[in-house]
Amino acid sequence: MKVVVAGGGSVGRFTAEQLVRAGHEVTIIDNDAAVVGEYDKGGTAVRWVAGDACDVAVLASAGVPGADVVASVTGDDEDNLVVSLLAKQEFGVPRVVARVNNPNNHWMFNDMWGVDVSVSTPHLITALVQEAVTVGSFVRLMQLKAGRAELVEVTLVETSPACDRALADLGFPRSATVVAIVRGDRVMVPRSDTVLRAGDEVMALITEDAEAEVSRILVG
Repeated sequence: MKVVVAGGGSVGRFTAEQLVRAGHEVTIIDNDAAVVGEYDKGGTAVRWVAGDACDVAVLASAGVPGADVVASVTGDDEDNLVVSLLAKQEFGVPRVVARVNNPNNHWMFNDMWGVDVSVSTPHLITALVQEAVTVGSFVRLMQLKAGRAELVEVTLVETSPACDRALADLGFPRSATVVAIVRGDRVMVPRSDTVLRAGDEVMALITEDAEAEVSRILVG
């Protein structure tokens, strides 16, 4: 897979290193020549390009036209939005991931700006804290496809209408899929005949229109 990362800071470099280790071809764009000079050393598997990632010509020279994914992870939300929009509209990149620095700007990171997946650290931390301490409530862990889909979690209490019933009998809407069940220290792959128990952490991938129905099934 070919990936172009806009932003050569600590987030961009770590992302690139992990992707390279996984066998992907990665290019980093950064507008600070000193940063590029420091990290663009012989033998590194990451390709570096010096320039402004908000410039169409720079994106083209970095290989964005043939990229499978563009990740815009600079420390500036405006730059991340511009890079996302150019990647999607000018080059038709299949998947665009953007970092949200200011959580108040999260609402802008959607398909109107070419963003397929937005990553907001404050939102993620909030969701993970809720997931860890909240029982019997509907918790949104992550938004996908510019908010059109989301990963949600419910830890079942004894009074949940889903307890002691098989997944096939719960009547989940077509736009909702249970993707994992955590029972104790085990992660279970759900099947139609899997019977849910009190204490199970049920994770589901749903669309926004299915949220109320899934909450009714799992929470009551």
